[in-house]
Amino acid sequence: MTAGRPADLAVVGAGPAGRALAHRALAAGLRVSLVDPAPTKRWTATYGMYDDDCPPWLDSEAIVASASSFTVYTPDCRVIDRGYVVLDSVRLQQLLSIEGATVTAARARTVSATAIVCDDGSVVRARHVVDARGTGHVDRSRLPRQTAAGAVIDSTERDVVLMDWRPVGGSGGPSFSYRVPLGDGHRLVEETCLAGLPPVPAVDLAVRNIDRGGTSRIDEHVDFPMLVSSRPWRLRAGDALRFGAAGGLMNPATGYSVAQSLAAADVLVDAIVAGRNPHRALWTGRARLAFRLRRLGLGVLLRLTAEELIMFFDAFFQLDPRVQRGYLSARDDAAGVLRAMWSVYRRLPVPLRLRVAAHSIRHICERKV
Repeated sequence: MTAGRPADLAVVGAGPAGRALAHRALAAGLRVSLVDPAPTKRWTATYGMYDDDCPPWLDSEAIVASASSFTVYTPDCRVIDRGYVVLDSVRLQQLLSIEGATVTAARARTVSATAIVCDDGSVVRARHVVDARGTGHVDRSRLPRQTAAGAVIDSTERDVVLMDWRPVGGSGGPSFSYRVPLGDGHRLVEETCLAGLPPVPAVDLAVRNIDRGGTSRIDEHVDFPMLVSSRPWRLRAGDALRFGAAGGLMNPATGYSVAQSLAAADVLVDAIVAGRNPHRALWTGRARLAFRLRRLGLGVLLRLTAEELIMFFDAFFQLDPRVQRGYLSARDDAAGVLRAMWSVYRRLPVPLRLRVAAHSIRHICERKV
C-alpha cells in the first residue's frame, strides 16, 4: 500500500500478539494492514495460560487440553484450585483470522508511528502503526533470559504440573519441570530456567529433563529475554507503539505474554475506534506501576539461590489463588501485585525476608523504580 487512503491500523509482526491485534481490529471494522516476512509461517511453540485469563472472544476450539487445577512441587506437592488450559498453536493461528487485511510479505526496515518502510522498497501507511515483532530481533546478550528444553512423549496423563522444583541431577543454575497434556495421547515434559543472567543452557536442561520423564531429544527449545525494556511506555516522537512480548506485555517475573497480549488487543482496538490515544489507553498509571513492581520481582528472583527460590515459590503458592492472580495475570492491577508481594514477604523465613528486602533496596537504587 503506497498510495491512497492509509489503513486505520498497520501491524508489524504476525506472531500471536500481532495476529491477535489484527484479528480483533478487523472484527471491529477497522482497515488493517499486516507486515511480516513470513505471515503464514506455522506456529510450533506450546502456549499455556490460566483458564480465567482467556479472553471471552477466544474460540474454545483453540484449546487442546484443560485442567480444573494445577500442581506445584515446592518441594512438597500443592494442588492449586485455578484452571489451566493448553492451546493448540496451529488451530489458534487459524482461528485468529486476518481475512480482509492487506498483507505484505516483507521484512520491515524502518517503523514509525504512521509508516513502515519494507526491505523491498514498499511503504505501508496507517493512522496507527504498532510494532509487534516479538523478541527475535532483540540483542539479548545482556538481558536476563528464560530458557527451556522440552520433549513430547506418549502419555495419557491429563494433569498440569506448572512447577516441579524437586531437585534432579546436573550442575548449573536452578530450574523446574513444566509438564502439560497436549491431547491425542501426548504430553510435553519441559525443563525450564525461569530467569538467568546468564541462563542455564538448553543442553543442560535437556539432561535434567530426562530425569523428569522426558527423552534425550529436544522437541521444543525456548530462549527469550525476560525484560526487553525497563520502561516500555517511553516512546520518542514519531515512534510506533510496541505491543506483545517486546512491548511490555510479558510478565517480567514469569515470562508469560500470550494471555496478556490477547487481552490487551481490545484495549488498543477500542481506543482507535473511539478516537483515543492507544498508547495512553494501554499504559495507564496503574499499568506502569504494576509493571515496575513486577520488574522489581524479577530483579529479586535473579539474585536468589536455588534453595531460596524454592522457599519463595512455596510461600507464593500458599496464597489464595485470587491473590496469586493479582501478581500472575492482571496487567494493570497494581494493587493486586502489591498485595501478592506483601503476602509472600510475610510468609518467608526471617533470614530470607531480610535478603529479599536487601535485594529489593539494591534493585531500586540501581534501576530507580
